[in-house]
Amino acid sequence: MPLVPVSRPASLRDHAYTALRDAIVSGRLEPGARLRDSELEEWLGVSRTPIREAIARLEAAGLVRTRRAKATEVAPLDEREALSAQRIAASLHELAVREGVRQLTASDLGAMRAANDRFADALRADDIDAALAADDDFHRVAVSASANPFLGTLLEQVTPLLRRLERARFSSLAGRDSVAAHARIIELCASGEGEAAAAATRENWLTLERLLTHPDPA
Repeated sequence: MPLVPVSRPASLRDHAYTALRDAIVSGRLEPGARLRDSELEEWLGVSRTPIREAIARLEAAGLVRTRRAKATEVAPLDEREALSAQRIAASLHELAVREGVRQLTASDLGAMRAANDRFADALRADDIDAALAADDDFHRVAVSASANPFLGTLLEQVTPLLRRLERARFSSLAGRDSVAAHARIIELCASGEGEAAAAATRENWLTLERLLTHPDPA
């Protein structure tokens, strides 16, 4: 799939990172694709410095690798690494809910419900892009409410690797319905049951691990 020009935000470094990350996770940049500075400069509309900074971040996240002669390419999909990242994500989201539940406002709970509604709509439409975006929005509420400055950074380190495996593994979203699990998490958060909500969040993510290991046929 050809890469189309993308708009640039204020931070060129973040722009380059986000555009490259999303292209790799979505599969528009396939495993083994060479990442040449000149081509990336033309596509992203930025200079080499923010591109190299972005590639360094992507390499640390396991999405890019540099081979001999400094040839940079999209890393192959490594299921073991992705599942390891998934387990870390489960623990981090569990912590986010445990720390954030008492700070959740009515507006936050409304945002979680709205994200879950979008998630349900995407599942019915078999739209994996929209489903994963809504799922991210749902879990991001508790991460923000936790006010833990490290959670977002750590999750950004592991989530793209996990999402990449999801997109590659699920040609269909059959069996991927976490709508009821999300609703249960919201109910527990609304009643202030932090430990139960955290446990339900962890189980939600571990259910995803089982689906990734034994996906439904398309």
